[in-house]
Amino acid sequence: MDVCEVVGTHDEVVERAKQNMPDQDTLTDLSELFKVFGDSTRLNILTALFESEMCVCDISATLEMSISAISHQLRILRHNKLVKNRKEGKEVFYSLADEHVVKIIEMALEHINE
Repeated sequence: MDVCEVVGTHDEVVERAKQNMPDQDTLTDLSELFKVFGDSTRLNILTALFESEMCVCDISATLEMSISAISHQLRILRHNKLVKNRKEGKEVFYSLADEHVVKIIEMALEHINE
């Protein structure tokens, strides 16, 4: 049962929890970040980029999806600072923004495989 049978609070625990919680703006930003991770296409793109940077055509071929669908998701990932891009002539190459992205996904995989 998830209901406490004793009515009352442990004031020290409640106060400590309140003091250590992030502010509401930070929690809202965190929630938005998790929404970005909540899409399987975006997760596929991110995991494809684990090994190497790729252009849109490479990602499209890897995931067997249209270039426009991949481009749309890359815009969202770039906007949320999860991928970065660089131009080389007429090509644009995408890579993970930093190691945090890998760590987040690896930790989530570890959690679901427990």
